[in-house]
Order: sequence, then structure tokens, then C-alpha cells
Amino acid sequence: MSLSVLILGLNYAPEPTGIAPYTTGTARFLADAGHHVHVVTGLPHYPHWEIAAGYRRARGVLHERDGDVRLTRIAHPVPADPGGAERIRMEAAFAAGAARAHRGARPDVVLAVSPALLTVGAALRWRAPGRTAVGVITQDLYGRAIAETGALGGRGARAAATLERALLTRADGVVAIHESFRRSLGELGVENRRITTIRNWSHVSPVRAGGADLLALRRRRGWRDDEVVALHAGNMGAKQGLENVVEAARLADATGAVVRFVLLGTGARRAALEAYGVGVERLQFLDPLPASEFELAMAAADVLVLNEKPGVEEMCVPSKLTSYFAAGRPVVAATSPRSAASAEIEASGGGVRVDPGTPEELLGAVLRCGLDPATAGTMGLRGQLFARDALSAVAARGAYVDWVADLAAGRGRRRPTALPTLAGASEVPTDVRALVTEDAS
Repeated sequence: MSLSVLILGLNYAPEPTGIAPYTTGTARFLADAGHHVHVVTGLPHYPHWEIAAGYRRARGVLHERDGDVRLTRIAHPVPADPGGAERIRMEAAFAAGAARAHRGARPDVVLAVSPALLTVGAALRWRAPGRTAVGVITQDLYGRAIAETGALGGRGARAAATLERALLTRADGVVAIHESFRRSLGELGVENRRITTIRNWSHVSPVRAGGADLLALRRRRGWRDDEVVALHAGNMGAKQGLENVVEAARLADATGAVVRFVLLGTGARRAALEAYGVGVERLQFLDPLPASEFELAMAAADVLVLNEKPGVEEMCVPSKLTSYFAAGRPVVAATSPRSAASAEIEASGGGVRVDPGTPEELLGAVLRCGLDPATAGTMGLRGQLFARDALSAVAARGAYVDWVADLAAGRGRRRPTALPTLAGASEVPTDVRALVTEDAS
């Protein structure tokens, strides 16, 4: 049966990293299955945190097509500093626009992608027993993110957790992208029977380039044959805590270790990290690369680095791991033993974990992996096999198609529950909180 599916998500292609590839993939999966898919999304801005060329003069709404997917883009502000209140204002502006962007017949299913959390409030306007079901895809746990990064202080973290609980417990179904998220969602009050685990998939194909291609890339980037290249690829934000990588490079300078730490990408913290790393010889910053060269760079590195700020434990499953494993290189993860990233490293056998915020441990693990080709090759192969077997796009496609069908079959039959009180949530804009209880026409 063909369904009308509305997806509300701030990030979408052509954004190359983060949440966008998964929202884009989900929309395409559903369209390929024969459903009528309308995506309401924002202007491309991630990971640079500036609106992409071609969209900078956009006002109001833009209408586009992505194959069989209909797109509506909502113009919104993009903060220079994506932490704290400015980010909430961006998400509030998008949520307010998204709540009113769909015109025409009532959809059968509405999906909201969180973050942005406030988008879930916009989706819940459509929920109606017997008519429209609402599902939420949790790519990050918003309340945990604010608490673990300290973005809004204790009061803001409590407000975010209260609002997240209020929103997610009203949805008909919630996707957890990892089993650790299922536990956290349960702690928020979401019933286990309404949680479905669907893993993010590896959207980067294994590199099949020959040694000459990899060697050529190393030459272009100035990477020497006699040094271990440890590459961190992706966003440079608060939760990555990349000062730890800068300190590991500084320690390598002091000890004469034959290693180069490479930070590839951009993000809100890049300028600060460049200033922090001035004078560190074994540290290199690279701007984002085209997709084909990005994949080559990961395969050409000796070690791939995942780094998380101390205290980051339950807020996210780093999306870069799906690309890292596909690249076939060993992963060194500086992360809490309680984190989802740690669980992925253990399950895959594709790398090693060290404690976050310990540059000496990070440097030591990078050297041990990078200077032992046999161990590195074994870890890299295990990671590729894990990506093939556990992070399959085919499996994710089937799971999302089945989940949406189940939502439609239930069609919002569960009676809406009263919203928990939002006492202490003054940081949440009143007009956005009102979206939770306002009915769509």
C-alpha cells in the first residue's frame, strides 16, 4: 500500500556528513518502496555552520526535488557559534516553519528527526488517532548532549530533558540507532514496545583503489612514508574535544615520535583548535575534501582517530564510525568505556579504546597500531566485515520500510497522554512548546 509520508528534519543532502546522509537515505528508501515522500528540511549549512553557496539569498521556503522525493526547504538563521541559546533559536525557527510547511492532504505518517528536538513538537501537531501516526528517529539524545557538553548549564540541561521526555513519550514509535539508545530512551519514559532499533548504515563504499592511488594522495597531502598518519575526519565541535588530539601531537613533538596527526574537516571549534595548535609540527589541518578523495584519505591514513570530550557517554553514536570501518583502517577511539563508540569498537574488533582526555594514551595507541602492519591489517579487515554485516544499507532500508508500515497500521491509535509539566523549562521558547499541543488543520 502506498502511503503519504512527511519527514521533518533540519539536515539533508547535499550536506555530506552528520545526520544528513541518514535522513536523505531514509527518504529515498521510502520513496523507492513506492511511498509518496515529502521532506521538510533546512538550508544546507553543516558542518561548516554557514549557509552553502547557492542558498545564501534564500528567504521563506524553497521547493526542490531529490528524485522521487519532494523537498521543501525552510530558510532559517545559522549561528556563528552553534552552542547554547543561538542553536536553540535556529532550531526553533526551523520547527516553527516546518510545522506549517506541508500543504495538501493529511499525511498517513509523519517522521521527525531529532536533533533538532523542537522538530518533534512540529510533527506532533499532526498526530490524530485513526488518521496520522508520528514516529521519531533519535540520532542524538538531546538532553544528554546538553548535560554532557555543558552547553546550557544545569538548568538548561534539566529543561531539555523535561521537554525531550514530554515529546518522545507522545510519539507512536521511536527509532533508536543503537541498543544503548534504547536503554536511555527507556529511562526517559518511552515504553520499550514503542522503541525499534535500526542501525545507521555505512554510506561510504570500501575503497578499491590500488596502492599507487593511496601513495599519490599521501604525496599530495605531504604525508611521508616513514611517519604514522593518524587522521580524524569530520566535525570539529564541542563534543569531539579535539584539544586532546592537539596535545597528543604536541607530546609527539616533545618526544620525537614519527607521527602526524591530521584534523580533516571543519566545525565550530576549528579556528580555536588552529590557534591552540600554533607551533605544533606534527599537527596538520585539512579542509573538507570531495567525497571520492575523502574516502581515499581515510584509506591512505595509517590510523583513524575518534575522539570524544571527557564526560560524553550517552548522547550519541558517532556517525564517522560507519565510514571509518568501511575504510579498512584501524580505529583508535579516545572515549568513555560507557559510550556507544566504545561498544562499537568492542563489537567490531576494528580498533582499540583509550580513556578520553589522555593525550599520552592516545599517542601510544596510535603508534602501536600504526607501527604494527599485521595488527593494523587485521583490525581494518574486521572493521570492514562489521560494516558489511552489521551496518548494511540493505538491512536499514528494509527496517525503515517495515517500521513505517507498522506505524501506519497503528495509525496513532494510542490515546495521547498529557504533557508532563515543563516547570523550570523557561529556556524553551513558549511558542515552540505550544506546538506540542496544537492540532494541525
